[in-house]
Amino acid sequence: MEGERQQAFRARLIARLEELATGEALGRDGKKVVQLDQQSVGRLSRMDALQSQAMAQAASRMRLAEERRIKAALVRLDEGEFGYCTDCGDEIAAARLKHDPAAALCMSCARG
Repeated sequence: MEGERQQAFRARLIARLEELATGEALGRDGKKVVQLDQQSVGRLSRMDALQSQAMAQAASRMRLAEERRIKAALVRLDEGEFGYCTDCGDEIAAARLKHDPAAALCMSCARG
């Protein structure tokens, strides 16, 4: 893959990492421990708070997984392996990389 395209992919990956870091910082409050004081909050409010906490934790796990994928793609860029399937070694379709620059598998391997 030519250097200009690699730099464009690198820029997109780094920008996405920054977005994820911002999202994680904004989501910290939602992951805090929910106080279960029955005198200050009703049962439905506590259930809503617990559900919100669970959703914030799930979103954080998804951001972390995407961050790992992006960092792995940046390593592949540095090592000259970007754009090639990590399973079979075939080239990953340009359209797939355009859609998801962190893609590590070609479509054949991704399908199983």
